[in-house]
Amino acid sequence: MRRLAGLSAALALAAAPALAADATTYSFDGAFDDATFGVESAIIDRGLVIDYVSHTGEMLARTGADVGSDVVLYDNADIFLFCSASLSRKMLEVDPMNIAYCPYSVFVFEREGGVTVGYRNMPEGPMQEVQALLDSIVREAAGLD
Repeated sequence: MRRLAGLSAALALAAAPALAADATTYSFDGAFDDATFGVESAIIDRGLVIDYVSHTGEMLARTGADVGSDVVLYDNADIFLFCSASLSRKMLEVDPMNIAYCPYSVFVFEREGGVTVGYRNMPEGPMQEVQALLDSIVREAAGLD
């Protein structure tokens, strides 16, 4: 029984890095508020509309005690949700199941004094066009372009 529990724990630890590998991130040299402004501007400058901003860091801080945790995950964390009508239509006409990747999202978080900007990677194939859009937004926001 102990061997099975140890195996389960080892498998869970082995799976954790794979989840992190499903995102592309860039360090931001500046304040969290500047990074979120950069993301918002990069999205809007492309003629896209931000549907929602999830203030995930605030929610986690507010609900930590309610779920029995005092772990501070982020100093700040926001997720921007948006879509591109033309690109989404193109991707959905290729495969209607690509709806699983909508809306698109870009995240910004501050942790241990560093700010990170990133996005979830898209699958190979036609969705790489969406990934290119996300990468251009995040690179611009991070001051890399």
